[in-house]
Amino acid sequence: MQARAAAERFLSSPSLAEATRRAYRVDVEEFCRWLEARETPLEAVDVRTLADYVAHLGAARPGRRPGRLAPATVARKLAAVRAFLRHALGPARVPDAPLAPRRGRRLPDAPRKEEVEGLLERLEGEGPIAVRNRALVELVYSAGLRSAEAVGLDLGDVDFERELVHVRRGKGDKERVVPLGEEAAHWLARYLREARPALARGANDALFLSVRGRRLDTSALRRLVPHPHRLRHAFATHLLEGGADLRTIQELLGHSSLSTTQVYSHVDARRLRRVYDRAHPRS
Repeated sequence: MQARAAAERFLSSPSLAEATRRAYRVDVEEFCRWLEARETPLEAVDVRTLADYVAHLGAARPGRRPGRLAPATVARKLAAVRAFLRHALGPARVPDAPLAPRRGRRLPDAPRKEEVEGLLERLEGEGPIAVRNRALVELVYSAGLRSAEAVGLDLGDVDFERELVHVRRGKGDKERVVPLGEEAAHWLARYLREARPALARGANDALFLSVRGRRLDTSALRRLVPHPHRLRHAFATHLLEGGADLRTIQELLGHSSLSTTQVYSHVDARRLRRVYDRAHPRS
C-alpha cells in the first residue's frame, strides 16, 4: 500500500472536521516522507517503527530552527500518525504502547499578592463599566473562576445571605459551590446596586452585562487582564500559602482529580518547610 495515497484518503475522509484535517496534514505527510526515506511500506509499520519515528522526532535538528522538538509537539505529531494508521490499517494494527516522551510539568505562573492588589487598584474608576470591571475581576480572583465560568454566571448564582457562589463549568457538568469573599461581595453588591441597572436592556439573567445589555463574553475579561487564568493560579497559590490543603483547593477549583491540583504542590512543600522550621525542635 502506498503511504501517500493512503494518507490522501485519510485526509479527505468526511469524518474529519476541516480544522482537524488541516492540523493533521503536515504531520501525516511528514510521516509518509519518513517512511519513504526508510523504504518502509505502510503495511510493515509496527511498534518498533513508531518507536523509531518518535526517536527521529526527538532527535536534535539542524537548520533554521536547530534544537529538539518539545515533548508536547512530539505527542501531537504522534497522535496524528496514530489516527492515520487506524484509518489505513485498522484499529487492531495500531500499537497502544506509550511512545511519546513525558511532558515536563510547568509550574503555574501565579502573580504575587502585591501584583494582584496593584491590578485591582488600577481598575478603580467611576461609572457602570468601571464598577462592573472591578466586581468581575474581584470575583475571578476571590473564587478562583475560569473566564467562561465567570461570564456564565446568572443573577441567581450569587447567594449573598450564605456568602456562596454556584459555579457551572458547562452543560451537563457538575456544579460546585465556592465561598464569596468579603471584597468580592462588596463590589458585586455595589455593581448590582449602581451599575447593572444602567446596563440592563430588558430581561436578562446574566450577572455581568456588556454596554449593550448582553451577557459579557470572555474577551472583555481578557482586555482587563491579558491572562486571566493567572488569577486562578493566584487563588490556589495564595490559599496554599495561607495554610489550605490540596484537597480543599481541588474542590474549590473544580478539579476532577487531585493529580491536576498537585501542580501546586511546590507551594505546599514550601509552606510545610516553614511550618517544620517553626515547630520542630531539631529543625
